Amino acid sequence: MTAPRPAPYGSWTSPISAELVASSSLTFGQIAVDGGDIYWIEQRPAEGGRHVIVRRASDGAITDVTPAPFNARTRAHEYGGGAVTVSRGVVYFSNYDDQQLYRQRPGGPPERLTTRDGLRYADAIVDRRRNRLICVREDHTDPGREAINTLVAVDLRGGPAGTVLVSGNDFYASPRLSPDGSRLAWLTWNHPNMPWDGTELWAGAFRGDGSIASSERVVGGPSESIFQPEWSPGGELYFVSDRTGWWNLYRRQDGRIEPLCAMAAEFGRPQWVFGMSTYAFESPNQILCAHTTRGLWRLGRLRLGTGALGLIDLPYTHISSYLRVADGQAVFTAGSATQPSAVVLLDLRTDRVTVLKKSTTLAMDPAFVSQSEAVEFPTEGGMTAHGFFYPPRNPDYVASGGDRPPLIVMSHGGPTSATSTALEAEIQFWTSRGFAVLDVNYGGSTGYGRPYRERLRERWGIVDVDDCVNGARYLATRSLVDLGRIAIRGGSAGGYTTLCALTFRNVFQAGASYYGVSDLEGLAKETHKFESRYLDSLIGPYPQRRDLYLARSPIHHSDRLSCPVIFFQGLEDAVVPPNQSERMFNALCAKRIPTAYLAFEGEQHGFRRAATIRRSLEAELYFYSKVFGFDPADRIEPVPIENL
Repeated sequence: MTAPRPAPYGSWTSPISAELVASSSLTFGQIAVDGGDIYWIEQRPAEGGRHVIVRRASDGAITDVTPAPFNARTRAHEYGGGAVTVSRGVVYFSNYDDQQLYRQRPGGPPERLTTRDGLRYADAIVDRRRNRLICVREDHTDPGREAINTLVAVDLRGGPAGTVLVSGNDFYASPRLSPDGSRLAWLTWNHPNMPWDGTELWAGAFRGDGSIASSERVVGGPSESIFQPEWSPGGELYFVSDRTGWWNLYRRQDGRIEPLCAMAAEFGRPQWVFGMSTYAFESPNQILCAHTTRGLWRLGRLRLGTGALGLIDLPYTHISSYLRVADGQAVFTAGSATQPSAVVLLDLRTDRVTVLKKSTTLAMDPAFVSQSEAVEFPTEGGMTAHGFFYPPRNPDYVASGGDRPPLIVMSHGGPTSATSTALEAEIQFWTSRGFAVLDVNYGGSTGYGRPYRERLRERWGIVDVDDCVNGARYLATRSLVDLGRIAIRGGSAGGYTTLCALTFRNVFQAGASYYGVSDLEGLAKETHKFESRYLDSLIGPYPQRRDLYLARSPIHHSDRLSCPVIFFQGLEDAVVPPNQSERMFNALCAKRIPTAYLAFEGEQHGFRRAATIRRSLEAELYFYSKVFGFDPADRIEPVPIENL
């Protein structure tokens, strides 16, 4: 053992390299079960972000299912999800390049089921009784109109497009067949609602020809969010609702809506993607369910009839939204402050956990891992905001001069979302080099009830910014960070929060915007259908409240921005077009403020390629080193910085 060496914060040598972060950026998506076999989707940066279906057989063998170049990813709602379903060993999936549905039998190649261009499919289930798939379809065949969303049936003997079963509303999700195949349940909602604002649960019976004979609204409306309908083994309809202010479990029994376990906890999540699941039937009388309180996730067993919820002792604080149960076992993605995300198997007889696949094969030395501390801090209006604080950690160094560490404030995307407590190599990249990190669950984040989620209503760009600012100040008052060296970073909606904080406040000394929104009016005019009315609730109706869109758009107030900013942008981004980052960069260039802009060919909304992830992270470190005046230990390709 050698004594730690004194060195300035930010300049510490760390084994957690940008290359390690890029290689550990394997992301797990949807999970499916088929008897004793388990399937999941892996997004692999090393393969250009390709989504690969992986199978773990009942004998434990793990193999890839979809061969290259097939990419199991749908563009429905642009964010996708629900790209795969499996029945009796046959895999059905949506392929990214052509957005068509494919069938892959055991040992065989993928076979195309649909043929009409301009259609996207998601959230499929197999209707064995009628030899078809039932799924969401998004119709983009007419470029002059908004996409049309419906529920359709796709004949497994093949066909061009599928037959419409349910139509008329703006959005559909979660088609679910009753155990006897006689009824279908689904979710639907209309503009301007997002699924976490208000949805409706409907159910209908089938005619002999497979069409829907009659349907009824079961529950829900414009101010009640319904999540994940499921049929019980006995044919009762279950769902999650936030009617009390918390996403709790309910069922319809004998025509009545019955709460199962009333708690100040969230059993649901915002439906950004299809195919999400936080509960499943372990038996006819017991539900296995994931839920969160104060940002920490737990798994429990809910006994039907008594409402008793027994917690299962697991070493995880984060559980993903893909929970499946079959054949006496549960499978889900989970992580903790010391464990990266992994696909894990829970034996429901013994509660023994087996890790099936980790998001990284590269182990991080625990001595370099900064564990998070949940923090609550006062913010505007006498409210409380939440976040997770990570102090610097590196056993080889101490700070020279006794100064306090620089702070990076992270603002998550969404904004209707939440940060994870699973071990993130990207956060450890910063903390092991001498930075402190505050990952903020600002007002509007999920996991703290509907009132907290609605704090952002008509106040995006204000509440989230206040919470990021007050979180930084709170840490500074506790002498944990240097208030004179604070940066803020974020992607997408988090990029908007970042740019607003840099433009409308004078707290941060630098920032990094990853495909961030700078022009709200442009976003309202140019974005895709799913989010085309999202800003109605976050800002106000457009164009009636155009004044607010202009007032809260950083691009129109660049004269107030006076600190360095680096921009990262995918050139194929359909959610936040590249011109938003380009205009901000040009405005800062004109003001002679240090700024940099890195654009990446082939990247969309969210970086998926290992080379992009590595380059952007190293470039951000290089940028901070020039702004905060330290020499990074890493060898980094220089970044062209204007006005430096």
